[in-house]
Amino acid sequence: SSSTMLVVTFGNGVHGFTLDPSIGEFVLTNHDMKVPEDGKIYSFNEANEPNWDSVIRKFIGDYKKRGFSSRYIGSMVADVHRTIMYGGIFGYPGDKKNPNGKLRLLYEGAPMSFIIEQAGGLSTTGRERVMDLEPKAVHQRVPVILGSKNLVQEVIDAYAELDKQ
Repeated sequence: SSSTMLVVTFGNGVHGFTLDPSIGEFVLTNHDMKVPEDGKIYSFNEANEPNWDSVIRKFIGDYKKRGFSSRYIGSMVADVHRTIMYGGIFGYPGDKKNPNGKLRLLYEGAPMSFIIEQAGGLSTTGRERVMDLEPKAVHQRVPVILGSKNLVQEVIDAYAELDKQ
């Protein structure tokens, strides 16, 4: 069965409300939602793999070897919701075709990053925390990698190591 859920944060935790059609109201069903620190699901559009940099390619290969499940719906909201509920990592990184990524900072990257961080996860461009970016244009695009703290930290560390070379 399906349901309609509203997930919100006011800057102090994340809460989920599910629509109860019998009364026509949203009811608190998930208090203080937390992203698991680890996960076994990765959510990247693998059709873009030929254009990814070596860091992202390596991680996707490692996830496959480690028995991760690939789940990419193609809707950021649905993919991020699953990541909050079950853990894992979501990414729409920059690539050769779109070096600045495809997601918009102001109405995709930052709002989802805020929710993820409020639920205990991390969000990065690979090199910078998404929430630290200062918008320069309304439709500015940004690479986004977010999800379980330990998985995202591995990606951050790999980019830091690459940048040392």
